[in-house]
Amino acid sequence: MAETTDDVRRDIELTRERMSTTLQQLEQKLNVKQIVRDNPWPAIALAVGAGVLLSGSRTDVKAAAATVAATRGASSRVGTVLDDVVANLMSGLHEAFDSRISTLVNELKSAIGAPTSPSDSSGSARPFAGQTTTDGYVDRTSDTSGFSQVGRAD
Repeated sequence: MAETTDDVRRDIELTRERMSTTLQQLEQKLNVKQIVRDNPWPAIALAVGAGVLLSGSRTDVKAAAATVAATRGASSRVGTVLDDVVANLMSGLHEAFDSRISTLVNELKSAIGAPTSPSDSSGSARPFAGQTTTDGYVDRTSDTSGFSQVGRAD
């Protein structure tokens, strides 16, 4: 049984082709997407059954209880830190939006030829206390209250 090198190579190629074909067939049989496309109702039934079994095991309740027990006491410290972070973030966002909106409003006013309002120190466009606005109103802002009272300049 003397085989030549060409015979061995041909056998190896045939074996590779058979293995490749076998692997492709296995992949097709194990392709979950294709199985679901071909058999949607049994797939739905299987999913519902798995959901019922998992819901009956109550592992979600056990996991929630373990999480609560593990984080007990840490929530107040973490909550305080998170409150500070959120407050600082929201303050910064508010200032950035207020500044950007004021800039856009002033750019729009100048584009249409309307007079722009002077900006206060925070960047928001509004008249100073006692100053007449472009629409004929006077801003009567109290320096201590921070509330704006606007009345007609007549």
